[in-house]
Amino acid sequence: MSLPVATRSSSGLNLFSGPPAFGDVKEFSPLQTKVCRTMLFSPDGKYFAYINGQTLKFVQTENWNNSSTVENVKAYHLSFSPKGTFLMSWEPFTVNKANPEGSPNLKIYKSENGELVKTFVHKKQANWEPQWSADEKLFSRVVNTDVVFYEDLNFEKIVARINSYKVASYKLSPNIGVYFILCHTPGSPGQPSFGRLFKYPNFEAAQAIANKSFFQADKVEFIWNSKGNNALILTSTEVDKTGGSYYGKQGLHFVGLNGQTSIITLSKEGPIYNVQWSPKNQEFSVVYGFMPAKATVFNLKCEPIFELGSGPKNSIFYNPHGNILLLGGFGNLRGQVEMWDTVNWKKISSCDAPDTTLLHWAADGEHFLTATTAPRLRIANGFKIWHYSGVLLFEKTFSEPQELYDVVWKNYPKGTFQEPIISLKKIEGITPSQPQASVQAYRPPSARNRPVVKFTLHDDEESAHKPGKEAAPSKASLKQKKKREAKKAKKLDGEDESKGPSVVSSVAVTLTGDPEVDKKLKTIKKKLDAIEKLKIQQAEGKPLEINQIEKLKGEADLLKELDSLKV
Repeated sequence: MSLPVATRSSSGLNLFSGPPAFGDVKEFSPLQTKVCRTMLFSPDGKYFAYINGQTLKFVQTENWNNSSTVENVKAYHLSFSPKGTFLMSWEPFTVNKANPEGSPNLKIYKSENGELVKTFVHKKQANWEPQWSADEKLFSRVVNTDVVFYEDLNFEKIVARINSYKVASYKLSPNIGVYFILCHTPGSPGQPSFGRLFKYPNFEAAQAIANKSFFQADKVEFIWNSKGNNALILTSTEVDKTGGSYYGKQGLHFVGLNGQTSIITLSKEGPIYNVQWSPKNQEFSVVYGFMPAKATVFNLKCEPIFELGSGPKNSIFYNPHGNILLLGGFGNLRGQVEMWDTVNWKKISSCDAPDTTLLHWAADGEHFLTATTAPRLRIANGFKIWHYSGVLLFEKTFSEPQELYDVVWKNYPKGTFQEPIISLKKIEGITPSQPQASVQAYRPPSARNRPVVKFTLHDDEESAHKPGKEAAPSKASLKQKKKREAKKAKKLDGEDESKGPSVVSSVAVTLTGDPEVDKKLKTIKKKLDAIEKLKIQQAEGKPLEINQIEKLKGEADLLKELDSLKV
């Protein structure tokens, strides 16, 4: 089965066949346009929607034929309902002299025929997207600081409302039949913010299943697992008042449907870059801490079960089946990628994907794509398709001045693909066209043709290990340990690594008891011993420096001075 990939660029829309056979999708005629603002597949992959100028088009992916067209659409954002039954669009709210009150800018269409079902006014771009239950029986949206609910696709009647907590954001659980809602109420100056968990439709304060307060929470992100029985709350502030972090202050909390709440303790100071639930719902992973960042896997008791080591990483991506975890370092990092077997916690492979601005797993759980897109980066735009073994299979470049804006895989219903059996064997691939960055460190001209001094930027990097067991030391720390032990052994043998064995000249010095004279005698004796050492080195054929030769020439003067002091 082919896995199509859709691209949106400055020249229009196109579809490419993904693995196993690569090329263009012949059934889809490329769209040549410069005004395509957005595109997406429905969650089950049945529909493909995009906006071309002021035209909204629905395409059936079974045969890639246009199923319906809606004219005069100025939308900037699109979103499908969980089962793909409806498509929602949002466009900027505008008023003019002819229409001082403005027109509805949030619209809901039927995906099968493009029929406009309902319109709403939602002035702000924030929180524009309505939220559905997984079975599409419950529909909700934000109205000012309230959350309103509709049932059974009846968009005319509000059946429940959260109106007592000044909700800034909320997240509906993905359960079926029974629904839960997490909502965030910002705190006033000097007062904490609150995260509350409710069971629909019981929204009284006394009916809250769980309450969590936090003082440092300008923004809150709710992350439900796919079962809808546990959630994570990521809190953040725009500014860290302690000055400890450029990224602000962040915290991570756990909430369960049983009312259990807890703070997740992270073992390294610094920002939280990424948090992801495993699709298997029994664990979640966090990348955090000042560079080199740490990656830790936690169980449902918020206990660390595996440390994935530290390094240049800031992103986590589970494949759809949850048996492969991808760790990456993107943005201002070099694009190093690692794949991990989440059953045995063994590293599968690694590769480099520099200049990556987005990454998506394919529905088969075996392949993923990386892309370099505008406006984040305007040069070397294109996308690559990889196998989880770290092998590059396909590459598509967009030559300047053409820019790539977005790349998406086609979605498939859950259960279409079986969980891939992990193999450490690499498959055949291709060589990337992009020049690979040199792994050699820059050496200034003055340091060339001299012995290489090896050092490690981060000697404190940890390797992967289970909690409770000490991490295996890095290669750099092992080398440093061997050097220290060798140096200590030489000192015990009466040798100094820098000076070598002691050498004494044949000239004898007898102290006189006069402090001033004895001090001069000791200095001359020390210089004569050094000259004797240089003579031995010269006899062994070792070339001497100019200053060392000058020292040899000064031996006669030192002997004369010594004789004068003895008189």
